[in-house]
Amino acid sequence: MKKFLTAAFYKFVDLSDFEEFKPKLLACCEEHQIKGTILLAQEGINSTVAGPEAGVHALLNFLRLDPRLADLQHKEAWSDKPPFHRMKVRLKREIVTMGVAGISPTRRAGTYVKPTDWNQLLQDPEVVLIDTRNDYEVEVGTFNGAINPHIKTFAELPLWLEQTQALRTESGAKPKVAMFCTGGIRCEKSTALLRERGYDEVYHLEGGILKYLETVSPQNSLWQGECFVFDERVCVGHGLVPGRHKLCRACRMPLADADQESALFETGVSCPKCHASTTEQQKTGARERQRQWEMGKIRVTRDVR
Repeated sequence: MKKFLTAAFYKFVDLSDFEEFKPKLLACCEEHQIKGTILLAQEGINSTVAGPEAGVHALLNFLRLDPRLADLQHKEAWSDKPPFHRMKVRLKREIVTMGVAGISPTRRAGTYVKPTDWNQLLQDPEVVLIDTRNDYEVEVGTFNGAINPHIKTFAELPLWLEQTQALRTESGAKPKVAMFCTGGIRCEKSTALLRERGYDEVYHLEGGILKYLETVSPQNSLWQGECFVFDERVCVGHGLVPGRHKLCRACRMPLADADQESALFETGVSCPKCHASTTEQQKTGARERQRQWEMGKIRVTRDVR
């Protein structure tokens, strides 16, 4: 039986007292053995946490006691191993960093499209489909026909949207645009940005890729590959089953089977994506950290026995 419940959730809402909210939230997480990360900003909350089922539900109940978060939605997944090892509650300017002032998903965002209706939207030849995630995420998997902006961070997307030829038509009219991301939060902002720039027909996948993979069967899916997630599962497939990709502990990039079989791959030290960017001294330090981590893991296993 899988022991650890992961809950991912976010909500754009005015949290003017977010700084005062932090210690209460951290205390609740510690009381219920919750690990993970919660971001708080005046514009809302964004989080992925994990722990015992009762503890995770206690945290969600605590959050929903606040009238502003009463309708907070979350996604669940199970794992045999703890996805996180620390609990962090961080205060931020934005719960997802875009860096464009005045963009408010609560005031103006795109039209939500349910996962069951997403395929039908993508069959419209006039729709421009944009993957709003970072390049390493897109490399792992994406929707058939989606445009990859080749961005390193979400903050690079506004400039790309301004400059790309993909959003320019011969008539000068603004095209229909469909956007998607992992859980939906980045699309809340990116569609709000396009609406501010005068795009009237802007759509985004409700619940993100994760909800699509949870809802749509593999036989009817337009998704190709796996979906990168920001926890120890690394990637998931349909049914949110953990995928085959692993994580490079040195650069935090997802690794396919071929990457792990490369001569440049060394657990905790390097992979084909980062081997050339670190010195031998840095690799030596990484080897020592990996050795210490493995020794600590052995000690914990003996203590449990």
